[in-house]
Amino acid sequence: MTFVRIAGTVHHVTVEGTGPVCVLAAGLGLSWFDWDPVVPLLAPHRTVVRFDRPGHGLSAPAASPPTAEGEADRIAALLDALGHPGPVTVVGHSIAGFHAEGFARLHPDRTAALVLVDSSVEERPRPARLPGAVPRALGAVLAAAGLPAALGPTLRRAAVRHDPAPAELVRRVYRTSRVFRGTLLENSRYGAVAAGLDALRAAHPLPPGLPVTVLAAPDGSARWEARQRALARRLGARYEAAVPSGHLVMRDRPDAVAAAVLRTGTPAGPDGPDGPGGPGGPGGSGAGEPRGSGQEAA
Repeated sequence: MTFVRIAGTVHHVTVEGTGPVCVLAAGLGLSWFDWDPVVPLLAPHRTVVRFDRPGHGLSAPAASPPTAEGEADRIAALLDALGHPGPVTVVGHSIAGFHAEGFARLHPDRTAALVLVDSSVEERPRPARLPGAVPRALGAVLAAAGLPAALGPTLRRAAVRHDPAPAELVRRVYRTSRVFRGTLLENSRYGAVAAGLDALRAAHPLPPGLPVTVLAAPDGSARWEARQRALARRLGARYEAAVPSGHLVMRDRPDAVAAAVLRTGTPAGPDGPDGPGGPGGPGGSGAGEPRGSGQEAA
């Protein structure tokens, strides 16, 4: 384990493997160990960087509410701290898909490829109406009442069905008020981050020819599949369906995630055989955290 300080906040980071760098960013409330099933498939071919955002995993609490630009720059600062100038493949799951795409737009010279793993999608994002102080205060009250210590691991197990994560790590992370409050804060800013990414899309186009993959888990939902295909078309990306899989694709289909990362040099446009107009169908097993669906959740 490694800890690096970025903008005054201590971040937990792990680095494994060898070869070109790929960065794995997990979704709301998740931790570095949620990528464990994918790492053995990537490490022989890639230098795999995993990190916990502030208020997640083993990282320190957030000093300020998240923004699309701030999370993109966080990835860049993390790579600077590790001595990896790039270009890198950046992989974002769920809400971290916003962050990964933002990185590709703000740091195009440092981006080799972009992989969005069942990414959050908001066609008409609306910033949150609650000020950041409200979720902070709520988190403090619930933490003072002992809720994280009493129920944190249980809530994690309820959200992540058939959780393969080691029980010791789950207790270590999810019994803390830090992670409880960090998740509340990030969730409260979901709409604002989505709106921020929309602004970045208008001002910062993706680099021409950048390999982009949208790896979706339709999980039997035609509406979710349609939204993921629309995202792929919007980004000029290759569309792939992980079937069967729930939202936690890295757990259910680590092979599909690894293949998407390792195949990033393969050209395939949105209308190609693997694009939104090509084959792929619904299916799936369990589900993890909620996905972007017009609500303020990731």
